[in-house]
Amino acid sequence: MAKAVRVHGVGGPEVMVYEDVTVGQPGAGEVRLKQDFVGLNYIDTYPRPGAYPMPTPFTIGLEAAGIVDAVGDGVDAFKPGDRVAYAAPPIGAYASERLIPWHRLIKLPDSISTEMAAGMMLQGMTVEYLVRRTYPVKKGDTVLFQAAAGGVGLIACQWLKQIGATVIGTVGSEEKAEQAKAHGCDHIIYYNKEDVAKKVREITDGAGVPVVYDGVGKSTLDGSLDSLKPRGLFVSFGAASGPIENFNLGTLSAKGSLFMTRPTLMTYTASREDLVESATALFDAVGKGLKIEINQRYALADAVQAHKDLEARKTTGSTIFVV
Repeated sequence: MAKAVRVHGVGGPEVMVYEDVTVGQPGAGEVRLKQDFVGLNYIDTYPRPGAYPMPTPFTIGLEAAGIVDAVGDGVDAFKPGDRVAYAAPPIGAYASERLIPWHRLIKLPDSISTEMAAGMMLQGMTVEYLVRRTYPVKKGDTVLFQAAAGGVGLIACQWLKQIGATVIGTVGSEEKAEQAKAHGCDHIIYYNKEDVAKKVREITDGAGVPVVYDGVGKSTLDGSLDSLKPRGLFVSFGAASGPIENFNLGTLSAKGSLFMTRPTLMTYTASREDLVESATALFDAVGKGLKIEINQRYALADAVQAHKDLEARKTTGSTIFVV
């Protein structure tokens, strides 16, 4: 019988239960997938405490990779035996088997292992839309990336260097500083003991940066805004420290007619065309030398501990569950 990690109430990691589930036959437009690896991402922690309310029990997770086991009527793009990956709704990735709409799947090229795919699709496509579409970074740009040693951050540092940008990254420890530098970060700022905006101004000779990528949220908002040059763009793509609330739009004009956006991967890959384009760009970047480092591996049955470690900021790079 298939196994899944399901949420049975609102609360901490302990509300997740590893249990037997029944997976039926795929319906029209669906694929039944046998999953080998599942990606762990910070967004997985949001539904559990009720940030995205839904009826319980439910299976969390947005990213996995495995083998097509069966296809439903009308599915011509995939066949049993195909290696595929995904990083998109509907949630339900924390499982050994699942049903999923065919149009959310990406067929993996021979150059991408199944394990690598499970650790790179969500974070890698997030970086793709951030640096290529939300703010198209150009060669010679200097950008600030908050939490540069996180899973998204380490991929972003490398991708930005491929473009030819100068990367300023924030970290919280010497160990994470070394990791960020090893992945292309040019300037390190310790967010817990340095004035981020002041350091950015020093690095840029007082100019500030045209864009700040911030997946931290509430605790880094002021430093991010104060690091921007006039008419700069603040890109808030996550809320690891908590959501930004009660924001006064007048702050943007007072700080230099700034722009602010809150993009999501789901919007940027909503169409099949955008999804395939994003995944293809990611595979190309990997082919040019972008490294996906899976630094933590857990058994799917150990999801509770994995979430505790993730929320305690004990992880770096990518993390996967071995099914």
